[in-house]
Amino acid sequence: MQDKSPSSDTATSRTLARLVIGLFFIWGGATSLNDVLIPKLRGLYALSHAEGMLTQFAFFTAYFIVSIPAGTLVARIGYLRGIVSGLIVTAIGALLFWPAALSGHYAGFLVALFVLAAGITILQVAANPFIALLGDEKTSSSRLTFAQAFNSLGTTVWPYIGSTLILGAAATSPATLSGAALVASREAESAVVAHIYIGIAIVLLVVAMIFWARRNAVRDERPAAVSFLDSLQLLSRRRVLFGIGALFAYVGAEVSIGSLMVNYLQQPSVMGLDAQAAGHRLSLYWGGAMVGRFVGAALLRRAPAGKLLAVFAGCAGLLVAGSMASGGAVAGWALLAVGLFNSIMFPTIFSLSLKGLGAKTAEGSGLLCMAIVGGAVLPLATGALADATTIATALAIPIICYVVIAIFGLLDPAED
Repeated sequence: MQDKSPSSDTATSRTLARLVIGLFFIWGGATSLNDVLIPKLRGLYALSHAEGMLTQFAFFTAYFIVSIPAGTLVARIGYLRGIVSGLIVTAIGALLFWPAALSGHYAGFLVALFVLAAGITILQVAANPFIALLGDEKTSSSRLTFAQAFNSLGTTVWPYIGSTLILGAAATSPATLSGAALVASREAESAVVAHIYIGIAIVLLVVAMIFWARRNAVRDERPAAVSFLDSLQLLSRRRVLFGIGALFAYVGAEVSIGSLMVNYLQQPSVMGLDAQAAGHRLSLYWGGAMVGRFVGAALLRRAPAGKLLAVFAGCAGLLVAGSMASGGAVAGWALLAVGLFNSIMFPTIFSLSLKGLGAKTAEGSGLLCMAIVGGAVLPLATGALADATTIATALAIPIICYVVIAIFGLLDPAED
């Protein structure tokens, strides 16, 4: 980082912080809509749990592929221009939902999701370290947690609206149709999804113009130029390496639970809800994360970040285990309550891992964002286990993830 940081102008920093917090709301909502898309697409294309999880695989694989190039891009053009680039790519991905709907093929949605996620990856690489830099490094965990609370606000509001619009009219069972009737039904149902994402694309392009107008609001806000090999050298730092593992586990656990939630709550042995009602309950899972982040932002100013992370991970694991061991409403509410303890995990792991990197912050951010590929790998494994056994049994995978996170928090590795 250059000598002059974004935090050097208080008024500018506050304005930029508000705008970036708005981004957290937008990409959180766009990401959480995947949990509503999965049951919708499973119904349209008669998919297994594992096949349905390919939506998450396509989405989160983009983080693994795009993160390092995104870090290089942000280093060359700066955080603010990087944000604009991310918004434009995300909008293109959202627009691709229209040809996907017209194609009548599941693969088209996977391509659209990959492009949309590529744009969100660029946003993550640029915005996460940028918001952390807008103030004192000692309070970076608290500041990033506060911003992530608005990410959770998006994940709370969007699934509720999305489940009403997308799942409100149940998809016709493919088993009852064939030939032209089946194609027509899929096109009609898919068009509903496409219209929603076109609306999202319009909003993204408007926000991109707002950021473009402020692209020169901060001088010298570009991180140092990096290369792929330079970034990989950071893996020799224990803090970064452990953080990548913890972040991989966190995203995998959170996405796995969220992706299975609607189907889990529909089971007669749990709550026996219909698809739309289960989708509405899903908002409580993400809403818990929102509440936890507002509370966590305050707690992190008083308690050691690593220790608090370990406590939250332990509570999340116990709730998942409780859901597995019980049934009925208790099982459903226990799993929904996990969101409350997921709350501080991403921002805390992220900020602890970047601590002390200085000019290498953008490189570290790119590596950490690669770890978000856990949202591609672990949900696919969880879905496959659910197909082979039961959804409750498959929840053993998130429990393992929370153990890994708790260990990272307890170790809170010192700088190398």
